[in-house]
Amino acid sequence: MPSQPEAATVPEPESVPELVEGALEDDQWTANIRLSEVVYHGVVWDIRRDRLDYGNGELVREYVDHAGAVAVLAYDDAGRVLLIKQYRHPIGARDWEIPAGLLDGDDELPLAAAQRELAEEADLAASRWDLLTEFFTSPGGSNEAIRVYLARGLSPTDTFGRTAEEADIETRWVDLDTVVTAVLERRCANAILANAVLAAAASSVRGWSSLGDARAPWPGHPKSRS
Repeated sequence: MPSQPEAATVPEPESVPELVEGALEDDQWTANIRLSEVVYHGVVWDIRRDRLDYGNGELVREYVDHAGAVAVLAYDDAGRVLLIKQYRHPIGARDWEIPAGLLDGDDELPLAAAQRELAEEADLAASRWDLLTEFFTSPGGSNEAIRVYLARGLSPTDTFGRTAEEADIETRWVDLDTVVTAVLERRCANAILANAVLAAAASSVRGWSSLGDARAPWPGHPKSRS
């Protein structure tokens, strides 16, 4: 009779790290900075070089020193969101976005900035504001932090006189699920748009229970910790 094949040797499973219960949350921590200097002053933002202690040695890191920004997902009673299309020179494209802009100086409150941007880029005001999400655009090379608001109870305002890339902004109202599909199919690649609509879609199925106070402090913004 033919010999039976030997049973396969099953390796012992590797040890599994012990799961730690608790909230999944980023740690706010800054290394000891020995020297921080602006090495390039730009039209919109600067390049900063920091020399810092890390581990048993010293590191030098250069990054875009950004003022921070806000964005607005304007959401109407029909479940549509307002999109704007404008030219973005670094990527050589006119991409679909949501109203957004830089904080106007260190003293401008994020909510006030969001209300200003909605009026300036979309000629809209909102009666209800909620905090939708926050994120860092490129934490390895920039300290840019974005806070995104959900704006509802929308009404028109006076037309704002737009210039430069904003002069030929195109607007479109689109069903939220349609925008999510465009993001998932990689047809719309703007990071703020993607974060905003995916967060809104996830929050809506939870009855918007994840929304925060629009006037809440922003401790995650690096400028707020300096």
